[in-house]
Amino acid sequence: MEVKDRPLKLYFIPYLAAGHMIPLRDIAQFFASRGHLVTIITTPSNAQHLNQSHNFRLQTFPFPSQEVGLPDGVENMTAVTDLDKSYRINAATMLLRQPIESFVEQDPPDCIVADFLYPWVHDLANKLRIPRLVFNGFPLFSICAMESVKTLSIHSSGPFAIPDFPHHITMKSSPPKESREFLEPLLTTALKSDGFIINNFVELDGEEYLRHYERTTGHKAWHLGPACLARRTALEKAERGPKSVVSMQECVSWLDSKRVNSIVYVSFGSFCYFPDKQLYEIACAMEASGYGFIWVVPEKKEKEEEKEEEKEKWLPKGFEERNGEKVMIIRGWAPQMIILNHPAVGAFLTHCGWNSTVESVAAGVPMITWPVHTDQFYNEKLITQLRGIGVEVGSEEWNPYCFFEREKLVGRACIEKAVRRIMDGAYESLQIRRRAKEFGETARQAVEEGGSSYNNLTALIDYLKRLRNSDAFFGLSTEFNGVDLSGSLD
Repeated sequence: MEVKDRPLKLYFIPYLAAGHMIPLRDIAQFFASRGHLVTIITTPSNAQHLNQSHNFRLQTFPFPSQEVGLPDGVENMTAVTDLDKSYRINAATMLLRQPIESFVEQDPPDCIVADFLYPWVHDLANKLRIPRLVFNGFPLFSICAMESVKTLSIHSSGPFAIPDFPHHITMKSSPPKESREFLEPLLTTALKSDGFIINNFVELDGEEYLRHYERTTGHKAWHLGPACLARRTALEKAERGPKSVVSMQECVSWLDSKRVNSIVYVSFGSFCYFPDKQLYEIACAMEASGYGFIWVVPEKKEKEEEKEEEKEKWLPKGFEERNGEKVMIIRGWAPQMIILNHPAVGAFLTHCGWNSTVESVAAGVPMITWPVHTDQFYNEKLITQLRGIGVEVGSEEWNPYCFFEREKLVGRACIEKAVRRIMDGAYESLQIRRRAKEFGETARQAVEEGGSSYNNLTALIDYLKRLRNSDAFFGLSTEFNGVDLSGSLD
């Protein structure tokens, strides 16, 4: 086979957090399904959550638990519940640099696709003279917003309008100084790559934001999502991420007994932890709304047997007895794609983490938005103000991290009002639901043959082949897996 025709060899290096790892694994699946040679580089415990596929291989390196003072098997941000342990996970990911670099240098790929939280991959790719694509799990709209906000003082506070932006967007509060100091250097390094891979479809971000991004940064972005639609079967959807604490069958059976659009799904992702007093407000609001709901509460993982006095700190007395079959509480990971795609689910109360948000869009489910940190406040504006497929709960406290004790509670009245706006069947609710269904259909079409994301993947593959073949032509890369291919070059 001539060099120009052989499959691409691609290495994917996801960050060790569910919201980063899961979508990048599914994007890797898109490449593998086109016949390319995909390797995902991770650690042993994380490999168990990536659902091995015959289409790609996993390369694992031991997680340096002892060096950072973590117990064996705790290898992902999803497994920690406080700031100290999250710092330790991050420190451990940086210690993986040396073994990963050695592996890549010994057997270089045609391209590295790495999370932007690994800025050192930039130097590695330059050293090996191979292209590097970056991924951070944000929509392009929010990346554009972050780039525009770079021009504002880092000490800004209070409401502000995003400068030099295609739409007039006013934020209720400013991102914390710590958040900007962490993210902005990472984005600057990402812009030196060969392009951003975006887990979205261009119809949702908007062509205007793709043009704005390329005009203002000179950088390329490739919309390849929604990544979750790489999961075709019910089993593949149920297995997206860590093992659920409830079975797919249990969730489906419960939902099958409910009316269409009658259930609110409440989940703030794997990485947002609320204090008991905020959970109490959520419980009171949901009960007062009168709607049935599934509530994912990772804060209470492995606390099924908690004492009554502990439980009453976050659940009103008699809550479970009063609500009975109207409520399902899941203490830990849930089969989210299965839940969102069930016809009984009429709304998703979400933290606006992009992985969850785009899953909801792909399922055609409208959202009640409650952002907490990083990109989530920008994601909210894309969903509510620009696309009209959600309503805001009124969260204004932009936290630097997920584990902070919040200064302001979102009160039960605000939560209940937002839930009713989506669920009450009035004109506004029907219009939001109609638009959500339309975007769900557009999302599914985007990844099918001839769709926008499908065509972008084809164009990206062609681009990477051209880069590889031009290198091979000039004698920069004439070996593949140790076999001299120079004799087959034209």
